[in-house]
Amino acid sequence: MSIKNKGNITCFSPDIEKICVVIQNAAKHGALKKAVLSKPSDDSVKKAVMTLRNISGRVVLQTETFTADNKALHTNTETSDSKEICRICSSFGQINVITMAGECEYKRSKSGKEIVIGANKLTEEALAANGGEVSSRNDKEKNYILRGDEDFLKLLGVSDANGRVHDKKRPKFRQINRFLEHIRDIVRYLPSEGEIRICDLCCGKSYLSFAVYHYFSNILGRKVNMTGVDLKRDVVEYCSSVSEKLGFEGLEFICGDITKYETDKKPELVISLHACDTATDIVLEKAIEWKAKVILSTPCCHHELNHTLCCPELSFIAQHSMLRQKLCDAATDALRLKLLESKGYGCDALELIDPEETPKNIMLRAVLRKNPSKASLDAACREYEAARSFLLGQK
Repeated sequence: MSIKNKGNITCFSPDIEKICVVIQNAAKHGALKKAVLSKPSDDSVKKAVMTLRNISGRVVLQTETFTADNKALHTNTETSDSKEICRICSSFGQINVITMAGECEYKRSKSGKEIVIGANKLTEEALAANGGEVSSRNDKEKNYILRGDEDFLKLLGVSDANGRVHDKKRPKFRQINRFLEHIRDIVRYLPSEGEIRICDLCCGKSYLSFAVYHYFSNILGRKVNMTGVDLKRDVVEYCSSVSEKLGFEGLEFICGDITKYETDKKPELVISLHACDTATDIVLEKAIEWKAKVILSTPCCHHELNHTLCCPELSFIAQHSMLRQKLCDAATDALRLKLLESKGYGCDALELIDPEETPKNIMLRAVLRKNPSKASLDAACREYEAARSFLLGQK
């Protein structure tokens, strides 16, 4: 057990105390990025995240506890309060501490066996050498692109009537803002004048469609012609009604198969959030066909390669189902990027948002290059075909 009572004295296990010392030292030297507390002993709790905060000039450890009824509760603890930090940590079966000097992990099995991995390298000297000052700005003051009181966020249920973001929708709010930061980064690759043509394929409930339209139309003052396409008729009808209520002229939603969708005016920007499995490949094929100037796609599940992988050289990974899936996830997205390169795009794989928010966290960004050489396109094509053949056993 990680906690015992001896009379009126509360005693914690050596391993809990060890991981908490790392947290405290990392906090002391400003080297703590976060500590993720999972596998709670209390069923009413999902997880908790400890971060370092400077509130009114006072540095504290802030614990954000996510409950089963979709609430987020915040408590602040003095960094010197060892007993309270141990008390919080002892309620969880796994703790991952991420610092500027490295990471360490605490685990407790169902039988009560405990282990701490990687703490020995995170000495106070190492943490002090990699630390820094703690920002005086609280998380609540983060300079998001959206405030939360935008009308489209209220109608989509992200915020209440007063513009306060619902606790259970805060991850979605952060995701939308992060996506808009990516949009802000690629605006320079789009036409600087005239109407912007955008397509959101497999748009779903269309949080991003509304956010991207709002960004270009209401923040940048651009004229927007935007279409969201999805197979679910009820969702499309709902989004169309929201667009009409908002008066978002130029934003339409169409129910249909994206493989059959055609448009007279080719989009300069194609976006897609969490299109499932090979639907992402269809999105990319359509965008390539249209010669979209920018493509932003965050894939969802990756089943296809997992079913077709045939590569004896990688069997030492593929024999383990969890590692096989991770391998296929990474390989699938890498193949997609290489294919895009062969079609004249400059590509990146980026982090959409904190991995703690969602495991579906990779964004594929492709920007159409100006006059790429035939040699570079041919080389990328050969690399794509070679990698594909290697993974599918088609040597």
